[in-house]
Amino acid sequence: MAEPELPPGQRLQRGWPVTHYGPVPKFRPERWEFRVFGATADGEKHCWTHEEFSALPYSTVVGDLHCVTKFSMLGAEWGGVLARDLLALAPPAPDATHVMVWAEYGFSSNLRMADFASDRTIFATHKGGELLTAEHGFPLRLVVPQLYAWKGPKWVRGVEYMTADRRGFWEERGYHNIGDPWREQRYSYQEEPGDGPDL
Repeated sequence: MAEPELPPGQRLQRGWPVTHYGPVPKFRPERWEFRVFGATADGEKHCWTHEEFSALPYSTVVGDLHCVTKFSMLGAEWGGVLARDLLALAPPAPDATHVMVWAEYGFSSNLRMADFASDRTIFATHKGGELLTAEHGFPLRLVVPQLYAWKGPKWVRGVEYMTADRRGFWEERGYHNIGDPWREQRYSYQEEPGDGPDL
C-alpha cells in the first residue's frame, strides 16, 4: 500500500498532540459571543451567542492538519460551520481581501480571503464526530487544511474582514505570512515579494 503523501519536512502523526501558547481558557457559555466585524458589506457588526452559533448549519469536511513543528495528521473528519456559510450570513464588502481570525486572549491569525472562503475551511466544533476537548480548542477552532495549523486558531471568538493585509500573532513573531505547507512556508525570512503586507 502506498504511503500517504506528506508536505516536505513533515512526518506522519498517529495521535493528536496538544500544542498551543498560553493557558486553556475557561468556557462560559453565557458570556461567549462570536462576532464578524470590520469591512462587512452592510457596515454592521454581526454577533451570535453560543446557542445561536450552535444552531447554524452543521457540515463535515475531511482535511489534514499540518503543524509547523513537523507533524501531520491526515484524513481527519471535522464537523462544524463552514467558513463559506458564515460568509453568506455576514457578507464581506467587495473590497475585503483578507480576514483576521480572533481568538481568546487576543490571539490572532491573518488569512487571504481565498483561503478563508475555501470549501474545506471550517469552524470546527467536532473531530471524528466527537466534541473537541478544551485542550484542542473547544468550543470552536478554525481548521484550514491547506495551510499550516497555526493559521487555524483554537478558541475562536470572531472574524474581522480587512481591506488590506496585516500580520497576526505568530506572523508578527517570525512565522510566514501565508503558511503553505506544500511550499514549506514556515518562516518570514522565506517570504517573497507579495507574500506579506510589509514587502
